[in-house]
Amino acid sequence: MTTFKNSVERSVVLDTETTGMPVTDGHRVIEIGCVELIGRRLTGRHFHVYLQPDRESDEGAIAVHGITNEFLADKPRFKEVADEFFEFIKDAQLIIHNAAFDIGFINNEFALLGQDDRADITEHCTVLDTLMMARERHPGQRNNLDALCKRYGVDNSGRELHGALLDAEILADVFLNMTGGQTSLSLAGNASDGNGGNGGANQSSEIRRLPADRPRTRVVRASEEDLAAHAVRMGLLEKASGALPLWVQMDAPAVEAEAAETA
Repeated sequence: MTTFKNSVERSVVLDTETTGMPVTDGHRVIEIGCVELIGRRLTGRHFHVYLQPDRESDEGAIAVHGITNEFLADKPRFKEVADEFFEFIKDAQLIIHNAAFDIGFINNEFALLGQDDRADITEHCTVLDTLMMARERHPGQRNNLDALCKRYGVDNSGRELHGALLDAEILADVFLNMTGGQTSLSLAGNASDGNGGNGGANQSSEIRRLPADRPRTRVVRASEEDLAAHAVRMGLLEKASGALPLWVQMDAPAVEAEAAETA
């Protein structure tokens, strides 16, 4: 197996569209979309291409992605973009939703070119399957991309049809939300990244400590009127629930201790 060097800082979120499925029936890739993440930040770099597959797409596939045979007639073939595509993904962590599908098709494209050294891209990249991740986190629930967008509050309003680049961009947002949401820790307000714990050395230099002689924070205590209103509210909650409110239960030890001291 080929060894590769991956800093884990660089990830490529990848999606494909095809003429149909399965790949064993001779179906081909017609669109590839990739976006780059470095240190959990979108860099703005992307790879996107439509491809002439030398066969027609199934009607069912066209209904999903809307890419017609006529539109693809003048597009490049995979062999024309293979080197550029390979250089874009090489040594990266690939983030793919239902990775087995996309990897199977990509491997097939390289194999059809006779490029045996690239016919298994997992020898040149690591792969993170967000579908498997979602199934582990949300068992028994729908975990397609639309469902995950709804679950994690990611805007997919422009996704009327599937599209490789659009879906890669949406999946990048979903992935960042699934794995923590916050894409950086920049306490000093500069542009350093926080790669899920790998940026600790950089982050420590950005921590701003408050001066010891700073003015003390003013403590505002509840007035007698506030305390009376609170007691009324607790009484209403107790009557409605048939049990002491949690706040009263928490206050009880302190009240008993104060009573014991004054007895």
